[in-house]
Amino acid sequence: MEYLKSGWKTVVGAPSDDNTTPEQNVAETVEKLVERIETSTLLEDRRDACRALKSLSKTFRLEVGAQAMDSFVYVLQNDSSDNEIVTYVLDSLLNVICNEDSSNENDNNKSASDFSVQFTEIFIKRKENVQLILDLLPEFDFKIRYPTIKLIQGLLRNKLRDCQDCILTHPMGISRMMDLLIDPREVIRNDALLLLVFLTKSNSNIQKIVAFENAFDRILEIISNEGYSDGGMVVEDCLSILLNLLKMNTSNQNYFKEGNYIQRLLPFLDISYDVDWNISNKVNNLLLMFKVIRSLVSPSNPLQVTNSCQKVMYQQSGILQNLCTILLSNGIPAIVLTETINCVAEVIRGNQQNQEYFSRVNAPIEPARPVIVVLLMSMINEKQPFELRCAVLYCFQSFLYKNELGQAQIVETLLPTTTDAVQDVSAGQLLCGGFFSNDILCNWFVAVSLSHTLVNNVTQKEQLLRVQLATDPNSSPISLLTFCSNLLQKGGHHQRRVSLLMLLSMWLSNSSVAVSNFLSIPTNIPYLTSQIGLVEGDDLEVLMQGLCAFLLGICICYNDNSIPSFTKTDLCKLIQNRIGVDIYADKLASIAKNEKYSQTLQKPYITTMKSAELLFDYEFCNLFKLQEASILKIVQPSSDQQNGPESNLTSEDHKLLLQYKELIREQDLQLISLRKQLVSLSTENATYKTQLDEQQSIVQQLRDQIALLKVHKSVYDQSNPYSNYMASGQNMYQQQTATTEVNCSYGLNSQPTEQCAEQSSVLATKNEVPVTDSYAASSQAISSTEAQLRQHIDQLNYELSVRDQNLHLLTNQLNSMQIYDNHGSNNNTNTSQSQTVADSNQLEYMFNENRRLQSIIDQYKYWEANYYANSYNQQLNDIQQGNKDGSLVVQPTTNTVVPDGNEKQENKVENNETDKLRHELETLRKEQDDLITLLADQDLKMQKYVRQMKDHGLSVADDFNELTQISSPPRQPCLNQLETDNIPVEQQQHQQLQPQSCYEMTSLINQIGTDTTTDLNSQQHAFSFVGTN
Repeated sequence: MEYLKSGWKTVVGAPSDDNTTPEQNVAETVEKLVERIETSTLLEDRRDACRALKSLSKTFRLEVGAQAMDSFVYVLQNDSSDNEIVTYVLDSLLNVICNEDSSNENDNNKSASDFSVQFTEIFIKRKENVQLILDLLPEFDFKIRYPTIKLIQGLLRNKLRDCQDCILTHPMGISRMMDLLIDPREVIRNDALLLLVFLTKSNSNIQKIVAFENAFDRILEIISNEGYSDGGMVVEDCLSILLNLLKMNTSNQNYFKEGNYIQRLLPFLDISYDVDWNISNKVNNLLLMFKVIRSLVSPSNPLQVTNSCQKVMYQQSGILQNLCTILLSNGIPAIVLTETINCVAEVIRGNQQNQEYFSRVNAPIEPARPVIVVLLMSMINEKQPFELRCAVLYCFQSFLYKNELGQAQIVETLLPTTTDAVQDVSAGQLLCGGFFSNDILCNWFVAVSLSHTLVNNVTQKEQLLRVQLATDPNSSPISLLTFCSNLLQKGGHHQRRVSLLMLLSMWLSNSSVAVSNFLSIPTNIPYLTSQIGLVEGDDLEVLMQGLCAFLLGICICYNDNSIPSFTKTDLCKLIQNRIGVDIYADKLASIAKNEKYSQTLQKPYITTMKSAELLFDYEFCNLFKLQEASILKIVQPSSDQQNGPESNLTSEDHKLLLQYKELIREQDLQLISLRKQLVSLSTENATYKTQLDEQQSIVQQLRDQIALLKVHKSVYDQSNPYSNYMASGQNMYQQQTATTEVNCSYGLNSQPTEQCAEQSSVLATKNEVPVTDSYAASSQAISSTEAQLRQHIDQLNYELSVRDQNLHLLTNQLNSMQIYDNHGSNNNTNTSQSQTVADSNQLEYMFNENRRLQSIIDQYKYWEANYYANSYNQQLNDIQQGNKDGSLVVQPTTNTVVPDGNEKQENKVENNETDKLRHELETLRKEQDDLITLLADQDLKMQKYVRQMKDHGLSVADDFNELTQISSPPRQPCLNQLETDNIPVEQQQHQQLQPQSCYEMTSLINQIGTDTTTDLNSQQHAFSFVGTN
């Protein structure tokens, strides 16, 4: 403690016994305190040492900063939990690094700023030191948070780039700084805003991170709470942060636009009529807001970003409307009006909708005039401030930029045929009147303004040739081109001549008509050549000569040789003979070497602050940049001409040269023809490629359609439970139809008919037939008939088996439909209804088929009974009659058969055969009964099928309901019954006694086969119809 007391005595100036100086005593004291911080084990001792260093740092910052910097870092690392000692360390660092009061400094002829920068370099040399400071920001204690913010500000102020890199390495550094904006203490929040102002300068990465940390919302909320433009320094700091975040940062500009933050700027521009413009903060806040708006629509931004922001400012937010209102308000300070005009200029630049709106705005004066006219009146008024006149010129240029309609409207006011009787002053009159002003700046402004009506617009260049000016009431009017040429040749101030040369160069470029009119004035070319040929002169005169050389080069480039005395060749020879190509090239290059040319080419608006320095225009500099190389290429001789004349060659060399030239000429002709062929072939190739592409596209479309149809078919096969069944049913019925056709062709149709025809022919040609022959013929006929009946019964049995199989398939399918309906009833209601209709149609068809077959069987049984009964009775009667008489002979007149007594033994054989036939007849009847039984079983199955359909809620026709109430399907009356309904009873009995002929039996069998084939075909068609549905 004694040591400390002695140290304090030395600091306060107490007398000392030794001969040491006060600086040495302070250095020794600081050294002892630093040693105590590093070696002491007690926190109280380290705290006292830090308190003493804090007191010394206010006056002796050099000694404390040079020796105690590492000790301060040591305390922050090890004693950060003690707020008091941390506070002493932060205050000491703040005094050493950020001490702005240099009145008490004793730094031995070194400024305070130099020490601050040096100590900042020492501190941030290790990035961990900056991270230690950032880790203290979450501490809510004012004694820690406030000096921490001030210390970071000092570090950023002294070494911005290095400190920003250190902050970027900390993962939560920027987030903790952004959290300071929501601190309830205004002092902390305001210093946090100042911190962000330093932090967001010239670092796009930090700007993006700050923007995505919700900086726009928080800053705009602070601006709103502070009263927008009426706020004080806080609003100014917020606008400075917005300007840093948006300027030259495309990512943040897009984020600001897409987040609808542009609309939130509109209340800032609501200026009342009784506003007090004497408040400095209000003016500063408006100026900063204009800069924020211009940063979003600056010409240096990407075109897409600028156009989108311009669209939002006019169509969605109404910022352009408010800017025009401020522009036309009364009592606005000149500096605010100037920045408003510049802001409006960039909002409308290159955007047709905004330019059209601006052209419709009228000033609130009597008589009403367009705002463009009012602005031009301010521009040509020499009493207006220079900055305001430059702003009006920039606004007029922005209005005409990429606006052919606006250019045509301005030029139209210059033409003599488009005078407006109502409007006393037009834009064209103001521009032309500016040429007659004695103000040099007025001449420069109107010449440049008029040149912008011609940029990239050949039509208006030709229209401007029609403009006539009456320079003297006693003389006839002259063209504007002649007036400008005469005014240029009169000389005068260099700014006037520069403006006229720029106007003429813009006018003549890309316009052969304008060049011809300029060359038709006989004094123009001699004046230009004389100016270019001058040798002596200062820098301005050299610049004038370079501009004249450029104008002459424009005349050469766009010369259509319509003026015989000044063709392109003549002008080139004129340069070579009177000026010299090298001199001409040097004079032309003097423009690009001028410093003002480089400055003007950087930005489209005027950046100079002095009227005397005003020379070039931005569009003219772009034109010179594009045309310089073309002019030199035309004027300078080619390399072949520079090698020397051909007269130096020998005769042999000259002949050889001519041969080579001829060869080259022929090769050129061949090359031209080959190029033409190449062009034609390329055209044909392109046509064929186009056709091929079209064909390939058509083929691809067809392939896609085929693939789509296949997909639809596969989906339909998977979703339709009848698909497999329909395919098998169709194949089965095709086979059955083929079998039926074969049977009808070879077994049932032709054979009985031929046998009956033979029997009829035998009976007709023979008058006398033995009994054995008649019995043999009868037996043969009966045997063949029985074979045919058996075959037909087999066919019916086969059909019945096929129908049983179909019925079994339908039953299985009904079960699958029940399961399918239970699972998919909610999703496929329409499909189920269509399937139900199909099932009902199939069921109805099966019932009709069963009825038909049943009627055929009944008819067949009735015919069989009548036929066999009559045939058998007639044969028995003939046999009995033959046994009585002994023999039978056929009488020629009566055709009666007389039996012979010698053939009794043969009659017994015939009786045995008759018994066999009876037995076979009984067998056929049993088979018919079995067939009827099978049909009855089928009817039962069909009834069961109908009940199942009703149980599952399927609709059934009324005929099906009637069938379920009877035991068997109704039988249709047989053919004989139908035929005998309208015949008398005696005739019906007589017909019953008459035997059926073989022809009738064969016709009936043919009808059965034909009906069966037709039914099978119709059933196959029905199945295919159901499958299609």
